[in-house]
Amino acid sequence: MADKTQSPNDAHTSQIWGGRFQSGPSAVMEAINASVGFDRNMAEEDIAGSLAHAAMLGACGVISSEDAAAIERGLIQVRDEIRAGQFTWKTELEDVHMNVEARLREIIGEPAGRLHTARSRNDQVATDFRLWLRAACDRIDTALAAYQSALIDQARAHADQVMPGFTHLQTAQPVSLGHHLLCYVELAERDRGRFADARKRLNESPLGCAALAGTAFPIDREMTATTLGFDRPMANSLDGVSSRDFALETLSAAAICAVNLSRFAEEIVLWCTRRFGFASLSDAWSTGSSIMPQKRNPDAAELVRAKPGRIAGALQGLLIVMKGLPLAYSKDMQEDKAPVFQAIDDLELAIAAMTGMAGDLSFHASALETAAGEAYSDATDLADWLVRELGRPFRDAHHIAGSIVKAAEARDVPLADLPLEIMQSVDSSIDERVFSVLSARASMQSRTSFGGTSPVRVREQVEVWTRRLSPADPS
Repeated sequence: MADKTQSPNDAHTSQIWGGRFQSGPSAVMEAINASVGFDRNMAEEDIAGSLAHAAMLGACGVISSEDAAAIERGLIQVRDEIRAGQFTWKTELEDVHMNVEARLREIIGEPAGRLHTARSRNDQVATDFRLWLRAACDRIDTALAAYQSALIDQARAHADQVMPGFTHLQTAQPVSLGHHLLCYVELAERDRGRFADARKRLNESPLGCAALAGTAFPIDREMTATTLGFDRPMANSLDGVSSRDFALETLSAAAICAVNLSRFAEEIVLWCTRRFGFASLSDAWSTGSSIMPQKRNPDAAELVRAKPGRIAGALQGLLIVMKGLPLAYSKDMQEDKAPVFQAIDDLELAIAAMTGMAGDLSFHASALETAAGEAYSDATDLADWLVRELGRPFRDAHHIAGSIVKAAEARDVPLADLPLEIMQSVDSSIDERVFSVLSARASMQSRTSFGGTSPVRVREQVEVWTRRLSPADPS
């Protein structure tokens, strides 16, 4: 099929960059070149950057104050139209920048053509992208704090609830349910730290770097950086337009965060099965089956469990896009935004879902306590008692305790029900005091070291986290 082409006057793209060309792009070229379908997500940021740029051009005398005022008035109208859903996006105008500028020209006429003085789409899009990701980091931080609060509320309510702790998904030692939940609070705090670090490093302004080499116009990059809330203007114009490590770092934080969320999501899936029976979700967070009327599925948790695949995929995709790109800007970099936008949307939805489920979970105390005492989970407490009360070296105590567990397994009884004389046949010094440590609850309560699972330590950590997440005292 023959390509459709345009005359120089067929599209506004020709008026913006088409002076060098005799004909317009083919339909396929237009389709592959256009990014407005996704970069229109940055319309607010694009207009904010243009407002700052126009004000700076006027203040520096690069354009007249009258033109600067007209541009400001027109951009505000464009922004209002976009917010009201009254803006017509045109694919033939390629991207958000050209769509905004074309509409600005319709509103104010010739002064619109002065807006692009001393900048390029290269520094413009880099500025927009940093502004967008900065706002995303702030939203994610707020969402993670809400997730932490939901976990802390549950930890406070279940500090004394014993449950099995696992290694290799095998019952290991009894722990407090509150302690288990606080682990995810700690993980979320490190996620917040990673986003805060990414935000700090991305908060530099590329605006004024122009295409790649800076500009000959007497501009004030400090002014635009300050206006847009950046810490400083970027010091190297090549770096300003060609770097996307700020997006990679944010995606890295997003991928790690998604993995952390997926671990709790998987536990919710397991806990809600009849095989575990540790917890249940209400109807608000469950679905059914189209064929099996008895089914109750934790689909929200399963979907969160799947999100790391998409988010880590976005990170890997952008790494490959950027690999080996020479300085400065290449059109390859247009492929940076769509996967980032999708990944951030996915992560924000996953955090919201986990926050809802964390607060919704109902725990089944009897099942948790029964499971906590299974599989000789108090065997380490027996070994510790032999060290503490009888002075046995831990390696010897470990061997003695293992032999006693073997004897209990042969009789199919828990350690607490094994006759004392059987224990004494392994080590004659063992006396009746040993039974004081042979229960899941005693085991949990004994772990009083800092960071341990004792309810005393759990309640302390709940209060620490409550204070950390409370709004600062305005006084």
